Amino acid sequence: MAPEHVAHGMRISYGHPHITPDDVRAWERGAAAPSGSELTALAGVLWCSPAELIGRPRTLREHRIARCLAPEDVARAVGHDVHAYLRMEETDTWRGTERQAGALAELLGLTLPDFVSVTGRDAKLGGLLRSAATTRWQAYVRPVAKLVPLDRRFLEAALQGLHEDYQGHMAATLSWGGGRGDAGGAGQEFLDRIVEHFWAKLQDDTGPEAG
Repeated sequence: MAPEHVAHGMRISYGHPHITPDDVRAWERGAAAPSGSELTALAGVLWCSPAELIGRPRTLREHRIARCLAPEDVARAVGHDVHAYLRMEETDTWRGTERQAGALAELLGLTLPDFVSVTGRDAKLGGLLRSAATTRWQAYVRPVAKLVPLDRRFLEAALQGLHEDYQGHMAATLSWGGGRGDAGGAGQEFLDRIVEHFWAKLQDDTGPEAG
C-alpha cells in the first residue's frame, strides 16, 4: 500500500481526518511516531496487530498498546486515576504500591526485566550492578532486592557471578599481555552491558534446568 492509501484508510475508516501521506512517510522513516490511537488505526488499515508494528515493546505505553488496552483499562485494573497513569506513560516513570505493580505486571504480561525497565529502574539497577561487580558484591544484595523482587539466594548467586566474571575477565586480559589499557577497555565493555549480563545470570540460575 502506498502512503496515500494508508492515510486515506485512516481518515475514512478510523476517524483520523488529520492524517496525511506525509505523516505515514515520517512514520516509515522513523522521523515521527504515531500516537496510541493512530497506531491502532494504522494496524487496522494494514490488517495486523499493534504489537506487530511495535516489535518488542520497550515502554509502558508500548506494552499497553501491544495488548490493545486503553489507558482507562490499565488505570482501572491497577487502581490509578487515568490522568495520573497517563502522566506515568508520558514520563516513563511508574509510581504505585507493590500491589499495583503486581497488577500492572499481570495485566500487561510483563517479564521481570520488562517490569524493571518500564517502571524506570534500569538506570539505578545498572549503577548498583556496576558497583557490585567492581567492589564487594555482598553489600549490594539488599539494594538490588528492593528493585528486583526475587529470592535472595538467586540475587546473591547472580551478583557473585557478575563479580567473578568481571574480575576474571580483567585478570585474563592482563595475563595475555594486553596491558592495563586493553583490560580497562574490556572491563568497561562488560560494565556497559551489566544489566544484560545480570538477567542472563538470573535466567541460568532460575531456569528449569537449574531446578
